[in-house]
Amino acid sequence: MPKMPSMHGGRAKSTSSKLRRSEPGGSAGLLTVVLSAIAILIFTLSVREGGEGFFSSTRSVVQTIVSPIRMLGGYATAPFSGMSNVMRNLTADEQTLEELKQENAQLTARNIELEEAQQTARRLEELLDLRNTYNLQSIVARIISGPSDSWAVSVVIDKGSAAGVRVGMPVSNSMGAVGQVIECSASTSVVRLLTDEGSSVSAMVQSSRAQGMLEGSADSSLRLSLIRTDQSVDVGDVVVTSGLGGVFPKGLPVGKVATIEKNPGSTYYAITVDPYYRPETLEEVLVITSLTEEQQATSEDIENADKPDLEAASGRGASAASKGEGDGKEDANEEEEKSSEEGDDTADDDAAEEGTDANARGNERDRSDGSDASDAGSTSYDESYGYDMGYEGV
Repeated sequence: MPKMPSMHGGRAKSTSSKLRRSEPGGSAGLLTVVLSAIAILIFTLSVREGGEGFFSSTRSVVQTIVSPIRMLGGYATAPFSGMSNVMRNLTADEQTLEELKQENAQLTARNIELEEAQQTARRLEELLDLRNTYNLQSIVARIISGPSDSWAVSVVIDKGSAAGVRVGMPVSNSMGAVGQVIECSASTSVVRLLTDEGSSVSAMVQSSRAQGMLEGSADSSLRLSLIRTDQSVDVGDVVVTSGLGGVFPKGLPVGKVATIEKNPGSTYYAITVDPYYRPETLEEVLVITSLTEEQQATSEDIENADKPDLEAASGRGASAASKGEGDGKEDANEEEEKSSEEGDDTADDDAAEEGTDANARGNERDRSDGSDASDAGSTSYDESYGYDMGYEGV
């Protein structure tokens, strides 16, 4: 009769096999716990070292060794990352692409808007700097229209009489003077620029203080006139407003001397000036509403400006006086010669008259003497010789 397997032996065998199967799992869990504890311990010690101990040095060495490997790994995976982006874009649906395009367009427009606002803020800041530097009483205005025709260089601003703008007020941008108000309505004004042919502003060379007139021309260039050839002026010199006339404040920049010409026999230079502004770039301006006392020309400035004219007038007067004296002498000589000639003529006439009278008187005397001789001849004839003598007497 065969033996039946022992139930006890079978259970014992099964139990031991289960224990053997559970040993690897228990070892892994224990290892995890140990490694975690070691990591926490190392981290704690590293923190306590403050970056200068053994663990910190070891970490630095490990990072140095591993860093090139990480870089190589990044380079190696970059093409694959790019390809994945390309694949995502290719596989994206049409709606997603349209949304991305709209978002990109909005961001681009927003960027342009912010850039424009930044430039406007910068221009306004420069205008305020000029106003504070020169202590200008002014109104900020914006250019809303450029030149209306090819014959006049003018612009239109968005401020008028309602804002306090008046005809004749000077206008400046952040660089200096640009023009003068010539027309006003309630909400807008027309500004004639300095380069207009009808513009004329008192100006001077900043370095030498030589004063003249800054005038526009048909070709929209600036000419500085009435600067005498004995005054100092060089290419590159700054030209500023002189304050004469009480329109523009004294010392406001206008431009720089571009060319200087000295024509033979001319008393004044022919000077061109490059303005500090360009009509096509004007956007915001200052309308100067009033001038302070220090912004106006002084009596000394007026005297210096009038001095050349007075000297020139004095020279012309002296020349005229000299010429008049010379003419007077010439006239006197001519008059004297004329009087002499007239005197000679008169003397000749008188002499002729006197000669006539003398002849008449001589004839009369001759007749008288003849009569007496005739009488004497008669008497002598009676005395024997009177016939011949009486005849000669007659």
